[in-house]
Amino acid sequence: MDRTILHMDLDTFFVSVERLIEPRLNNKPVLVGGIGDRGVVAACSYETRPYGIHSGMPMKMARNLCPEATVIRGNGGTYSDHSKVVTEIIKETVPIFEKASIDEFYADLSGLDKFHSCHRMASELRQRIKRESGLPISFGLSANKLVSKVATGVAKPDNEKRVEQGDEKDFLAPMRIQKIPMVGDKTAQVLNDLGIKYVKTIQDMPMEMMGKVLGKNGIALWNRANGRDDSPIVPFHERKSISNERTFGKDTGDVKLMREMIRAMAENLAYQLRIGEKLTSCISVKIRYSDFNTVSRQLKIPYTSADHILIPQVERLFDQLHNRRMMVRLVGVNFSDLVGGNYQINLFDDTEEKLNLYQAMDYIRNRYGTDKRGNSILSWGTTLGIPSIASMGNPFNGEPPIIPAHRNA
Repeated sequence: MDRTILHMDLDTFFVSVERLIEPRLNNKPVLVGGIGDRGVVAACSYETRPYGIHSGMPMKMARNLCPEATVIRGNGGTYSDHSKVVTEIIKETVPIFEKASIDEFYADLSGLDKFHSCHRMASELRQRIKRESGLPISFGLSANKLVSKVATGVAKPDNEKRVEQGDEKDFLAPMRIQKIPMVGDKTAQVLNDLGIKYVKTIQDMPMEMMGKVLGKNGIALWNRANGRDDSPIVPFHERKSISNERTFGKDTGDVKLMREMIRAMAENLAYQLRIGEKLTSCISVKIRYSDFNTVSRQLKIPYTSADHILIPQVERLFDQLHNRRMMVRLVGVNFSDLVGGNYQINLFDDTEEKLNLYQAMDYIRNRYGTDKRGNSILSWGTTLGIPSIASMGNPFNGEPPIIPAHRNA
């Protein structure tokens, strides 16, 4: 059976929410992000694009490029609430959908043409979302996730684009190679050096040649350039959680040890969120005493996966919870209400240095792994005797790798 995949993306989501709250911002240049000179642009309105402004840019630079722009710090909790409204509408309408991030969705409409036009269904869904949420949204419709995502980019702002079955290759051919997901600045530079600037050039090349140039990534890129993508829709489940618990070999009353333990667990879980491209909005801490009495406490927060936000909250919950003069048998940390998303989209006070620090930390952890307790070799503090980055030497042989920031279109 032929597939029909819908991709939907809320246009300039953070900006659109701010305009919904404050209509005077309509049709004016708006920047959402860190309000200090060292902050980062989390989202920008289309009115700022002619100035060369984009998400991930230093706020100071964006302000210099467009001095008349209104700068808003942003509120992650508010954006999460509006995202949930859209999620509920989609859940009520389509049989299977995937929430790729806080503002991006896929839905599998395969086979529904027997009962209802998929394109008409997608259009009606888009109009319902606009009507009930008040937010602009665009969609792309095609035979797979890749082409549908690209089609959404073509449709923006606040529009729709359908690519008929069999037209995927012709649709992609005239586009620049950067339009294909997975083609970053470095890959684009390699291809440009070879004289490859447009997708059609890749389509005309033998797949084996692309493999020689870029290895497995080259073969994957060749398939994408030809509109081939069989990646499935990952069904969305409203409540997901990750947790970590530690049972002490011997019951302990050492508060310092317990705080270090829950801090290390929180760090480990935050790392898991980032590598899984997830965000959490609910954290909880559990303590089991030597008499097996178990107590827990939780806290709702704006969506994040940042150590410097999660760890202090976990420690605060532990301090509030631990109030018995009794030995402790077990401690645990849980992150729940997970959604897909890149962690920096909620860090409105982050600086470039902090974003790059997270990327460097996760790179080190990916490369060097964890200790026998499952803790990172690199920590925000010196908990559990973990060595600092300085004691390791420079694993990068130069500058840490800088991963391009997520761009919220």
